[in-house]
Amino acid sequence: MSSTSPQPGPARSAQPEFAVRGAVDLSALNRPQAPPPGQPGGAPEAGGFVVDVSEANFEQLVRDSTTYPVVILLWIPTDQANAELGATMGRLAQEYAGRFLLGRVDAQANPQVAAAFQVQGVPTVVAVLQGQPLPLFQGAADEQQIRGVLDQVLAAAEQNGVTGLAPGGAAPTGDEPEPEPEQPLPPLHQEAYDAIERDDLAGAAAAYEKALRQDPKDTDATAGLAQVHLMQRTHDSDLAAVRQAAAAAPSDVDAALAVADMDMLGGKVDDAFARLLDLLTETDADGKEKIRVRLLELFEVAGTTDPRVSKARKRLAISLY
Repeated sequence: MSSTSPQPGPARSAQPEFAVRGAVDLSALNRPQAPPPGQPGGAPEAGGFVVDVSEANFEQLVRDSTTYPVVILLWIPTDQANAELGATMGRLAQEYAGRFLLGRVDAQANPQVAAAFQVQGVPTVVAVLQGQPLPLFQGAADEQQIRGVLDQVLAAAEQNGVTGLAPGGAAPTGDEPEPEPEQPLPPLHQEAYDAIERDDLAGAAAAYEKALRQDPKDTDATAGLAQVHLMQRTHDSDLAAVRQAAAAAPSDVDAALAVADMDMLGGKVDDAFARLLDLLTETDADGKEKIRVRLLELFEVAGTTDPRVSKARKRLAISLY
């Protein structure tokens, strides 16, 4: 995998700097073939946080990159190596749950879109932040390498204020029916949501706390409060500095908690749980209590029905009792 780490740049308000013209000659590609997406043995169909990109929705995706990170996979979906990378990227897009949107460009079917990225071969992965392309890597890559690149993209996005969540559905192309109107949130939940949109995390926490005082069984408020607490703890954190501190003091509970928070924020749920559970058996009573409390809150962030939570909860119980 050859890669270029994304570098944060100044926020821009200008129109996207893409020129969709020309074509990329990829006709010489001659490798093992895979079934089309959605067929057995092929990559998954688009859906959730994965969209297929064409000239019809390309410009909209570029505009959306001012709100949330967009990661573009330029590929030939029926090429075996491309299909394998597409399956991995799609799985990670769903796992990161909207922290970025994966757009897949069939370079043969959409040569003008591929040309906008000056692609010479596939698969190629490019991020788009604030309308600007950031080359990431070309060729095959394993999942751990891809996670590292995605975490760098998200760190760059945060530094540029691109912190929104992608919608969990296909980008509009103009042909889709109007979506069903969403049910209104309860007033305090709406208040919390609006506060998050303003980056008023203290106000969001206060709204969820008030909702829980009114109804201690409000599970949505419990989960929302846990997510806001995670956002507060990581708001001004530097991922590299947090990891360096934890590596320098592997038995430091507070350092481990900070890394677990960053892992959780980056979608590395298993890593976050494992780090804290491993340290649980090695620390004193005060450390155990800190870890227990943090794990219970992270369980809420992940979702109490998540199978990873069930597994970690059992291990927590065994370690404590």
